[in-house]
Amino acid sequence: MIAAKSHQTRKAEPFHKRGHGKEAGVSKSDGSKAEGAKAASTGAEDAEVVAAQGRGDPDGPAGKASKSRSKGAEAAATAEAGEAPPLGHGDPDEALKDAARRVRENAYVPYSGFKVGAAIRSASGAIHMGCNVENAAYPEGTCAEAGAIAAMVAAGDLRIAEVAVIADSPHPVPPCGGCRQKLAEFGDPEVLVVMYNTQGEMLRTTIRDLLPGGFSVDYMLRS
Repeated sequence: MIAAKSHQTRKAEPFHKRGHGKEAGVSKSDGSKAEGAKAASTGAEDAEVVAAQGRGDPDGPAGKASKSRSKGAEAAATAEAGEAPPLGHGDPDEALKDAARRVRENAYVPYSGFKVGAAIRSASGAIHMGCNVENAAYPEGTCAEAGAIAAMVAAGDLRIAEVAVIADSPHPVPPCGGCRQKLAEFGDPEVLVVMYNTQGEMLRTTIRDLLPGGFSVDYMLRS
């Protein structure tokens, strides 16, 4: 008579003693289906616990994703409320630069061939664009900055939060004297003005630095 083989059964270790990601210690069984079911169940438990730990750990993947969603929600709420960043602060607005670059292509410059694009972000958060438009009676042309200001006012906005200007020039292109005075009419002295050329160079300044000693309504007040 052949002696029946005995099956030794190992007691499963408590979950807290097992390492995450390692194969769980389970009892051997004659039924392969039962063994597979237990392994699948154990793997599901591991995944659930690891996921729970990720949600609880602020530096874990889930925690970082939660932070990112929170920041995105805050930014969306700020934009919806029409709030603009503090004037003269922060990094140059890439969306503003891109708007100036795109509108520059529409410039009407049959005489000089010098295309300029300008974009203004108003205090409401909206972007207004303008390009230079020349005229055969040369002084009658308009600058890109003046066009952007006109678009802003036509849209019902009266305060400038940031300005971007771009041209195909050897150095970042500055607004002319007349445009500096126009910007000062609608923007505080610390408003950020970012000048670019098409080669990628950039220069940051403010309305105050562009127009020191500029004329304002204060000079029209009489005591």
